[in-house]
Amino acid sequence: MNKSYVPLYRKYRPQTIEQIVGQEHIKKALTNAIQMDRISHAYLFTGPRGTGKTSTARIFAKSLNCEHGPTISPCNECENCKNITNSIPIDVIEIDAASNRSVNDADEIIQKVALAPVQSRYKIYIIDEVHMLTNQAFNALLKTLEEPPKNVIFILATTEVHKVLDTIKSRCQRFDFKRITTDDISKHLRYIADKEVINITDDALSYIAQNSAGGMRDSIALLDQLSVLNSSDSKISVDDINRLLGRLSFDSLTSLFKEIISSSHNEALDVLNNIYNQGNEPAQILSNFLEYLRNALILKSVSTDAAGSVVQLNSEQINVISACVASLEIHQLVSLIDKCAAYIKELKQTSNPKLWLDVAILDMANLVENTKLEDLQRRLANLESGDGAKRVNFSSYNTPPAPVMKSDAKKNEVKTVKLAVDNKNETSKNIKLTEENILQKSSVPTEEEVLTDSVPMSKPSSVNNLKTLWGKLLENISSFPSRAILKQQAVPVKITSDEVILSIKNTSWLKQFGPDGSKHNFIVEAANSLFPGKSPKVIVRQPEAGDDKIRAGQTSEVEESSPAPETDNSPIIQNQSVKSKIESGDFSADNISNNSIVKKESTHQSDISNSSDNVQENLSKKNEMAKIAANHDSSYHSDSVNMVMDLFEGKLIDT
Repeated sequence: MNKSYVPLYRKYRPQTIEQIVGQEHIKKALTNAIQMDRISHAYLFTGPRGTGKTSTARIFAKSLNCEHGPTISPCNECENCKNITNSIPIDVIEIDAASNRSVNDADEIIQKVALAPVQSRYKIYIIDEVHMLTNQAFNALLKTLEEPPKNVIFILATTEVHKVLDTIKSRCQRFDFKRITTDDISKHLRYIADKEVINITDDALSYIAQNSAGGMRDSIALLDQLSVLNSSDSKISVDDINRLLGRLSFDSLTSLFKEIISSSHNEALDVLNNIYNQGNEPAQILSNFLEYLRNALILKSVSTDAAGSVVQLNSEQINVISACVASLEIHQLVSLIDKCAAYIKELKQTSNPKLWLDVAILDMANLVENTKLEDLQRRLANLESGDGAKRVNFSSYNTPPAPVMKSDAKKNEVKTVKLAVDNKNETSKNIKLTEENILQKSSVPTEEEVLTDSVPMSKPSSVNNLKTLWGKLLENISSFPSRAILKQQAVPVKITSDEVILSIKNTSWLKQFGPDGSKHNFIVEAANSLFPGKSPKVIVRQPEAGDDKIRAGQTSEVEESSPAPETDNSPIIQNQSVKSKIESGDFSADNISNNSIVKKESTHQSDISNSSDNVQENLSKKNEMAKIAANHDSSYHSDSVNMVMDLFEGKLIDT
């Protein structure tokens, strides 16, 4: 082992203010403070890691204590400069607050701070990671920090300034270090690579700078790691960096992105499997893909020139992504980002990351397919034309009659309807009904009247509508990744208030959603929500031979119990079976109540004063009919009695 080896980030640590990369505003402020002899007693350096806080503190201490100073260019040859460079704590004491954070450590500083410098102008305390001090330690330092002894300077450095007490910050001159730009990092890395004779491409250096999050120390450390791959035959490339860091290459991400936006499910899974087999973890794949989507969104939203400095890509990569997103809308990219971020969170909570990785890619591919602009326009056109959705038929509902003008009143003075009524002890009679004998409403019917009188009571649909209940069950699934995979892979066999049976062919997914699976509770909760007050038995199994018969039986039951409402343009008679019985003379109250509903015709408004009396009389007779209807089992009897009563002037008919 070569004990003389020094890591590059230490070997190329800046030694003067001019050598600090970036941070021009701080360099200027400190230079002027030294030249103008306006040295404060306390400084607070804050900013991201690796941006030069500790290095700047050492350089500033060296500039103040250099034997040829104070100067902005310390000699680095005198004893004071060498002691500071080698971290020898004589008059410049560096303290790690992470390990010296208690109030006792603060008391020790307070006791020693009164001692005069040994051989330098200033005694300087550099407290790194100062946010790690306890509140008690901070409070103990307050007085000393506010009024330190002469020739004592405190330099506090932290990456989390929000954790530092406001009382501490108010006693210091604060300097905020910014992230170093990619260009500045690349130039400095090229300088080091040339000095160390490291054969590396400019694209690789730029890629290092992009992945350092603006930190110079991280960039130099990565370059030092790559230097072991140095060879005179070939230069270190971006692919070498990706293999070393375990990151996805740009080409792999682009291939995956192209298959997703084209909704090519099979091809997308093939590309994904190739990436996964290279040793990339699912969380890492989605994280890298999320960053790729972020760059795509920026390039779609702003101009190429404006986005160049934000996305941190070379011109060739920018052109590739721009070509891919040309056919996409911004809302599609935003939806993809939301999906990807949600699945990253889901991966942290699952025991099968690969499964959810596959689901994530398929879900994103389906999302793009279902949110294309031309597809949405087509759906909208279908809705407007009535082809894309089932329109509600309101013809079976009695709507309020339109106001009748005086000019039209004479045309509708009399309407007659002949009904052949077969009573048990009487022969058929022709009954002539005039418009005056039909019960009139004096005002627009209320919502309650519409529901009880005007709307024909058709037989309710069966709760065993398999297709409808399956859709509602999926909506009740709380986890949308589970909902997506159930929608694609699960087949409903039976859904009732007593039993819910689903079949899943895929073995891995069956384990997830089966009785012993981690996702089984999602289905149980959805089933309980679908049938309030019930706790149906949930069975998730493999497909069986009799499943088709169960589904067919459930569907036929629905079709038999939920006939489509029939409409009739006849002015009074709504149901065709009732009409045929009238024409044949076989028209009794029992037939009315057991087979169909007679719909009264709403006609023009008669005299309002007479109508009011008729309404009151009719309401009392309706109450009598409701009591009689309560003794019948048929769900349609009560409504039929009301309609017949209205038709025959409120006369009580034995039903």
